[in-house]
Amino acid sequence: MSETVFIAGGAGFVGSNLACCLKEKYPSCNVIALDNLKRRGSELNLPRLRERGVRFVHGDVRNAEDLLFDEPLHFIIDAAAEPSVMAGIGGAPDYLIHSNLNGTVGLLNLALRHRAKFLFLSTSRIYPVRMLETLAYHEEDTRFALDAEQPHAGASVRGIAEDFPLGGARSLYGATKLASEIILREYEEFYGLKAVVNRCGVIAGPRQMGKIDQGVVVLWMAAHFWRRELAYIGYNGSGKQVRDALHILDLFDIIDYEMNNFDALCGKTFNIGGGAERSFSLRELTDACAGITGNSIKVRPCHEPRPGDIPIYITDNSRITAATGWRPTRSTGLLLADVFEWIRANESSLKNILSQ
Repeated sequence: MSETVFIAGGAGFVGSNLACCLKEKYPSCNVIALDNLKRRGSELNLPRLRERGVRFVHGDVRNAEDLLFDEPLHFIIDAAAEPSVMAGIGGAPDYLIHSNLNGTVGLLNLALRHRAKFLFLSTSRIYPVRMLETLAYHEEDTRFALDAEQPHAGASVRGIAEDFPLGGARSLYGATKLASEIILREYEEFYGLKAVVNRCGVIAGPRQMGKIDQGVVVLWMAAHFWRRELAYIGYNGSGKQVRDALHILDLFDIIDYEMNNFDALCGKTFNIGGGAERSFSLRELTDACAGITGNSIKVRPCHEPRPGDIPIYITDNSRITAATGWRPTRSTGLLLADVFEWIRANESSLKNILSQ
């Protein structure tokens, strides 16, 4: 691959990893990473981008003048977002909307100008909260588990598939991503845009600046590393709510496949995540982090639920596996070990960011 790939959000966790992996696998590929460096810690990725030969551009997808490029762009990956589910809930949603929706529209226009192929990183949060709250599940010793019989299409013991109902509220973050998906499809129909949409679940790995409202795996590992107290929020403070997690390198594998097989996949939407085999409850995550770090910490119960939280979300990867043969290959244990080693190797530079 010797084309030019433009990655919006290119200094963030997902964008920087995709950029570096592309350069490592395809040295002749020209990779441009644009980022506004708003998220604390994203500046730590800049030396790595330079070392790999990625061209960094300090810019913002909200600004049309920052999206003017004379050189031809062949692929655009939209990894730019305010990713917090809590964003805008207390008011002032302007940055969220301008970044996640208006920013994507600016990138779609950039793709049209360059006739570039577009890969949109959407989110599992486009699925409505109340519909997910009414999934049939039962309580086990350490987690909630989906029942075999479900009340909604697109839900099964495997998790949530792409045909899960979309009616209802989902968080302002999820709404901006779903709105972007809808506009993207209009661009396909009326402007001839070529695009693939990936609805990603929890993605994790080294170089993620995890915090309370986004990046739970790194947040949990960091709290154990620095012996900081955590809380099980909602669901009677049981810590039994469940998510699946995808290693960032598994995400790169499928993005790489899509880029190399784009014509066969364009126009499609895929759920992408760790799947049931890579799911865990917060209680199970606590035990795993304690085992790796050797540190036991206090995790207090907090019965008051967090707005927009759900008891269980697991990605059903059936469609993407059927279309591509891809499935995650890196275990949750490897994911946690990789995060731990990254924190340990960079303790001094990460302490003020991740130990808060």
